[in-house]
Order: sequence, then structure tokens, then C-alpha cells
Amino acid sequence: MIPLTRLNNTPMVINPDLIVHMEETPDTIITLSNGEKITVQEKVQEVIRLVIEFRRRVFSPSTPIE
Repeated sequence: MIPLTRLNNTPMVINPDLIVHMEETPDTIITLSNGEKITVQEKVQEVIRLVIEFRRRVFSPSTPIE
């Protein structure tokens, strides 16, 4: 799961495996595989960084999952 922030400052976490695509218009809109669209404060590049960091933690046997 990756932590994100909705536009109204509400924190949330999403499963990055459900992300189909993202667009920045200028807010970041994330479309999930179920068709749900989520608008978040983080920029697309930040979400990508969080997804990569998550995958590294999951697939690296030497890194403890927090």
C-alpha cells in the first residue's frame, strides 16, 4: 500500500497494483482497475516514486516490510 493525500487533506492508502493510469491536469487523477478515479495532492512523479519504493520493499528479501 502507498500513502497518498486527497485534495481535502484526508490521508489514504491505495494498492498500487490497482493503478491503471494517472494524469496530471494539474491535480493528479489516478484511475484504478475497477474504474474508480481518485484525485490526490501528490504529483504523478511522486506517486511513481512511492510505487517503486513499495515494490522494492516487497520484492527485496533483505528489506523489512514496515
